[in-house]
Amino acid sequence: MTGKTTDQFSAGEQALGYIYQARLALLQLLQLPEDTAIFLEKDDDLDFIDDEGGKSLASLKHKAIGDSLTNLSADFWKSVNIWLTRYKRNGRATSNLRFFLFTTGTVSKSSFLARLLPDQPVATGDETTLTELADAALAESTSKLILPIATAFNELSDPDKQDFLERITILDGSPRIGDIPALIRNKHMRSIRREHREFIFERMEGWWTNAVIQQLTGARPEGIFGNEVSDKLSNFAEEYKADNLPITFRGKMPSHEIDTDTDPRLFVAQLREIGISSNRIRSAILDYYRAFDQRSAWARENLLALGEVEEYEDRLADEWGRYKDVVFEKLNGDSGEEALREAGSTLYNWAEFETGKIESLRIRARVAEPYVLRGSFHILADATPEPKVYWHPRFLDRLGKALGVTP
Repeated sequence: MTGKTTDQFSAGEQALGYIYQARLALLQLLQLPEDTAIFLEKDDDLDFIDDEGGKSLASLKHKAIGDSLTNLSADFWKSVNIWLTRYKRNGRATSNLRFFLFTTGTVSKSSFLARLLPDQPVATGDETTLTELADAALAESTSKLILPIATAFNELSDPDKQDFLERITILDGSPRIGDIPALIRNKHMRSIRREHREFIFERMEGWWTNAVIQQLTGARPEGIFGNEVSDKLSNFAEEYKADNLPITFRGKMPSHEIDTDTDPRLFVAQLREIGISSNRIRSAILDYYRAFDQRSAWARENLLALGEVEEYEDRLADEWGRYKDVVFEKLNGDSGEEALREAGSTLYNWAEFETGKIESLRIRARVAEPYVLRGSFHILADATPEPKVYWHPRFLDRLGKALGVTP
């Protein structure tokens, strides 16, 4: 672990272990066949199920820099204790289990555990067996932790011991928790433009964390499949194409309470002026909030071209002006308040429900999220010193009088 604390009540290392577990699971699923499913905290830290039903159990150890595994390392034997239980339960030599130990530490070259590293040469007939090496190591142990594990191990016959040990692979030097994001970005996101990879990874990890939480809480009893990860990564990447933009504020709510009766903003006052109901005004406030924050997020990620938002707003204002002229065409100086409100409501209804059908009014061709367009109209209606769009035919006159400005 990094930076040990002296606080006896600190849960930092345990918390880091859980985060490491989720991150390493994502990395592994990106590297395995897409029909592989993964479970967290089921039979081990991670369970991998392949398309033929083969099951691999993985224990994860995020260790201090420089840590090494030796013959009697507790990390190894505690994992063995878990695996022995599953091995015996699943029929021993007839089971389809494999066991993996992922550790950020390294296996000591003098330890028999080096025989469990991947790509080790097949043992010759003259070579000491894994069973003999494990028995010799356990015979030297005086650890109270290892003693019951040794007892459970010795309940196996020698052939079963050998079979059990041959199913174990130790993957030492595994990536540390802080290295995993860069590994994913650089090895598994090469088809994505480099300037977008960090933001896409953040969204990917957010989705992944939610999927893990659903599984751990029982809301999702099935495994998480590699093809789901691939599909989600592809979907996120599509949002960063030249004709698209990522939508990240769908369903988001402002931190403050929404008060449709006293909200002082100009776009809200405009809606009250034409008699829009409180529920619809609340929806308008949400659209404004989501569109405004979405634009800010796009700007932070440098996704918008210079002048793109201004050009988009000009398109909206121009289309609004054309439809306004049609709706207000039959109004005159003698038109009553009811007729004025009705005309304003007609214009607003068009902006809210009809403009989404007009592809030329999207900020980009594939950005069809309704709050982007609706909220943009509200942003225009909130512009100062004078709104760029309005709904009530006399709103500008009344605003000028309220501000003491002669129209």
